[in-house]
Amino acid sequence: MHSHSHDLFDLMDCFSSFLTQVKFSIKLIIFWANERKFLEILTMMAEDWNDCVNSDVNMRETAYKAKLADRITNALFTLHTLTIVAYSIGIFLTDVDVVNQSELPLLLKVELPVDINTKRMYKTLLAMQFVHLIMSGCGTGLLNALLLTLTLHVGGQMDILRCWLNDLVPKENEERSESIVAMTNKIIRKHQKVISFSEYIEDLYTYIALVQFTSNTVLICSLGFLIVTAIGSPDATEHIVRSLLFYTVTNLEAFIFCFAGEYLKNKSKAIGNAAYNSAWYEMKPENSRNLIFLILRAQKQLTLTVGKIMDLSLESFTSIMKASGSYLSVLLAMQ
Repeated sequence: MHSHSHDLFDLMDCFSSFLTQVKFSIKLIIFWANERKFLEILTMMAEDWNDCVNSDVNMRETAYKAKLADRITNALFTLHTLTIVAYSIGIFLTDVDVVNQSELPLLLKVELPVDINTKRMYKTLLAMQFVHLIMSGCGTGLLNALLLTLTLHVGGQMDILRCWLNDLVPKENEERSESIVAMTNKIIRKHQKVISFSEYIEDLYTYIALVQFTSNTVLICSLGFLIVTAIGSPDATEHIVRSLLFYTVTNLEAFIFCFAGEYLKNKSKAIGNAAYNSAWYEMKPENSRNLIFLILRAQKQLTLTVGKIMDLSLESFTSIMKASGSYLSVLLAMQ
């Protein structure tokens, strides 16, 4: 029974590492296939920054989102690096007899075409695997941070749009540099640009999200199994330290995608509310009618989807956790 449990533990450990590498590779392939959409997104972002030059409010909103995205990116890179270090440090500190030990502990369990018969070769192999894991971890963090950066940017543009709607009708004793008609047209064009930007993000990340959802459900289950089964074992501390941050990062990845979808949905809904709350009743009827179309379009909320199948939201994150918990119960029953 103990041997069966140990074999199952090793199987889940190898499977988790393998699935993580496969997931990252598929994400890169999908991203490469959508390279043109990414270039379009960068072009639109550059145009947004150029449009901010003549407005302090626009520049403040856009710069704030950019700084927030920068902080999140640094935090994600740090967390992924710490995860790889925690995953690897136990093996690096192990005193291994290369000559007499039949199976050498490696960061990634692989079949080698050559025999490792010197400590130098063994340490070199560990270093190469460590660099590979660091690059994979940082690459995964980069893709996640990019999604948040793009989502925050489009959220900032929606905040600018709401500011324009709030100031659409001038207050008493306030002069306007633009007429209401010109401002309304500007708002509608901005809204169309925001919609296009969101659709590009959706096209770029929808199938990445599908891979993320599918793999993370299995990964969360597998890593949870590793942590639970490690409790009470002789090497409990080593196994838990090795898996806990990995488990945290995997949950965080799923949460980032779901949060991005929820954030985009709420921000787009706020545009319709801002249009309704503006002083449209003080406008001429022929001008206020244009806001009706804006409100109607805003009711169709912008969102991110999982492979065009379901919307990304915090409810989706709950579904992932429930499914992973169910699979974990089955694995523990099989133990």
